[in-house]
Amino acid sequence: MREAYQDQLGKLADDLADMCRMVAEAMASATQALLDADLGLAEQVITGDEAIDDARSACEEHAYALLALQAPVATDLRTVLAAIHAAESLERMGDLALHVAKAARRRHPSPVLPEPVKGYFAEMGRVAVQLARGAEEVIRSQDVEAARALEDADDEMDDLHRHLFTVIMDRDWPHGVASAVDVTLLGRFYERYADHAVSVAKRVVFVVTGRMPGSGDEEL
Repeated sequence: MREAYQDQLGKLADDLADMCRMVAEAMASATQALLDADLGLAEQVITGDEAIDDARSACEEHAYALLALQAPVATDLRTVLAAIHAAESLERMGDLALHVAKAARRRHPSPVLPEPVKGYFAEMGRVAVQLARGAEEVIRSQDVEAARALEDADDEMDDLHRHLFTVIMDRDWPHGVASAVDVTLLGRFYERYADHAVSVAKRVVFVVTGRMPGSGDEEL
């Protein structure tokens, strides 16, 4: 019975890792749609979001079934609870990729991004996908140091986001208020995506160590 329970916990972790892959692919495609004003690619991301929502529901149902099947203790309980929270963060990451794709669709055939900020979003997309794929590896390996290292990539995203604001707020910004609003919202989507990826990694640290990074008793 115990061995079967451990197998089910392993399956739950695999499902979460697969969700990481899904949201990484969604953001990669959404970013490309944004940069290239590619309507077909944007539509693929929008249509594919339902699969991410379904994956979250499946993960949660699996987790609740494990809680009901056996009263888990210590690491097992942490694993199940962390999975529920991680699935929520991953679904949100999918939603943020969806928002990016919808922005590309809304402005089509015109590009959403003015030329001066395209480079920023190319980099933010790269970092976002790197974080999601890093979270996948952390879930599979349960490597605490790798989980903590993802915060460095999140810092890179924060720096890009701050620099993006300096471009938008320049008094010589020639692209109008509507464009500035679009860029501001899109930048926020990428920043939040990165934050959720780090949250997923922190859940792995919680599973392994029993302490949540940033809770005051965990040394970062």
